[in-house]
This record gives sequence, structure tokens and C-alpha cells, in this order.
Amino acid sequence: MDRKRFHGAFTALITPFTSDGIDEKAYQKLIDWQITQGIHGLVPCGTTGESPTLTEKEHARVIELCVDTVNKRVPVIAGAGSNSTAEAVHMTRHAAKVGADAVLVVTPYYNKPTNKGIYLHYKAISESADIPVILYNIAGRTGKNIEPDLMAKLAGIKNIIGVKEASGNLEQMKKIRELCPKDFLLISGDDALTLPILTMGGVGIISVASNIVPKDVSELVNTRSLAINAKLLKLIDALFIETNPIPVKTAASLMGLCSGKMRLPMCDMEDANLAKLKQALKAYGLIKG
Repeated sequence: MDRKRFHGAFTALITPFTSDGIDEKAYQKLIDWQITQGIHGLVPCGTTGESPTLTEKEHARVIELCVDTVNKRVPVIAGAGSNSTAEAVHMTRHAAKVGADAVLVVTPYYNKPTNKGIYLHYKAISESADIPVILYNIAGRTGKNIEPDLMAKLAGIKNIIGVKEASGNLEQMKKIRELCPKDFLLISGDDALTLPILTMGGVGIISVASNIVPKDVSELVNTRSLAINAKLLKLIDALFIETNPIPVKTAASLMGLCSGKMRLPMCDMEDANLAKLKQALKAYGLIKG
């Protein structure tokens, strides 16, 4: 298994909607644009893709469409997380069947399982299909943090190759690097922390910002440029002024990449925040004044 395929900048793709379903043409166009802009890989059906509001049929279709459109040009890491182990197993098997290169599996949310339950959850998923599994640790959304000791135990399970770390805790990430095998992938789950995580042995970012600036996010990972990082940080602040993916999908709409249509409970931005987002996009040169 070549883990280096999962190094770099991967976009946590937004999902364009029409009034009655997925805007497949806009989605394919977005994928092609991402690849021409130099993105290293793509992640369909994550939180940024509004996966909680996709039906089972839509989820499967979005994964299939991404894999087919990419056509092996870059790796595809399919979102396959659920707070139901059986559902996560089902989505993992589907992703493997349609040709995804790996799956991204979030810690079970709301249930608040014990450490034993988390271990057994990921073990069942790993054993369900012959596909690399990347953990997604984001306690702010799930209510459960994967502590470094448990992370090291999970890293010993076959097929589990790394973690998207969105704890925001750099000390925790340092401990993960110390306790886990050297080839265990530490991937940033926070755009604002990409550069610090790279300097401590991280291998890349699963990014929200790269939905609208894939070239710059890829270049940051390639070069570790302080200038690019400083430029991006101002934009990143605006992209998280409201709950993700509201600002980034609004930004994509303002840039003409796709419709800004969202599904409740995601909704249009507050006017004051929208004005701040527009100002940030203008300052970056993404839209005209």
C-alpha cells in the first residue's frame, strides 16, 4: 500500500444542489477545475459536502460520480462515516466497490461510545472491505476525542493508515506522532493549522478553503511558504465566520463555480457576515469590487 498517494492537499468537496437533487454537471465541472488547478486529491461526501442531508442514494451517487469523473487522475478519499457502525460498513463497502482509493470515517457522533466502542467501530469498518481507512477526529462535532493512546491502538489495525486531525490541539498531534508508527499519516483537518502540522511531520490537509483556492492550498503544502500561508489565513478567517460549509459554498456561488443552494439546517448567511465574506474575497482577488 503506497501511503504517499495520500500526501498533499485534498479538497473536502462541496456538493452542488439543484432544487430537487444533485447538480451533477456543476459537480463534474468543479472536479475538473480542481484537478487542473493542481489539487492533489479529492474528498466527496464529507461534512463540507453536506453529507448529513444526503439520502443514501444521493451519497452513493456522489461518490460514484466523483470516482468516475476523476478517472484516476488524483486519489479519491470517500466520506463513509456514520454513528451507526452498520451504516459506516455499508458505505465503506460501496466506496471500495466503485473504486475509491480510501475512505474517511468520522468518530461516531452523538452516541458518545466508550474507547472500547470506538475501537470496535473502526475495527469492524476496517475488516469490512479491502480499502485504506483514514480516521477523522473532530470532537467539536462528535463529542468524543480520540486520545493519542487510543489512536496508537487504532493505528495497529489493518487498513487504518492515518488520521484527519481536527482537534485543534497541536500538543495532542505531537503525541500522536510519537506514539503511532512512522508511516501513520497525520493529516490536518484545520486550514489554519496546515503549516504548523506540516512542520511537525504532517503530510497534508483535507481542506475547506481549497474549494475556492485549490492552487494556493496545494502550493502551500508543496512549498511551506510563509507568504502563501499568511495570505491564506486572512481568507480562512472569513470562510469560518459561520458554520462550515455555509461561507465556502456561498463563496463558490459568488465566484460562479456553482449554486450556493444549501439544505436545511444549513441556510443563507447573515447579512453582516456576508458583507465580511465578500470583502475578503475581493481582497484576495477572487471576485470584483
